Amino acid sequence: MTLTPSFDPDATEYTANTTNATNTITATPEDDEATVTILNGETPVSNGAAATWAEGANTVTITVKNGAAQKVYTATVTKST
Repeated sequence: MTLTPSFDPDATEYTANTTNATNTITATPEDDEATVTILNGETPVSNGAAATWAEGANTVTITVKNGAAQKVYTATVTKST
């Protein structure tokens, strides 16, 4: 699965397409002190673990927090057959 556009820390909205039932989601922050929270819809996903996709559009929210600073990235993953 490939993000569109390619990852850019200043861009917060992405899309991807898949035909797989699951794909691994890995978010690597630039700062080792930062924490990452990943949600597939309302379902938490451990960083580096597989997310399960429903047919159609799935919204993945990745929140990176470092102290008081926080940035939220959103990817719409569309699963087709």
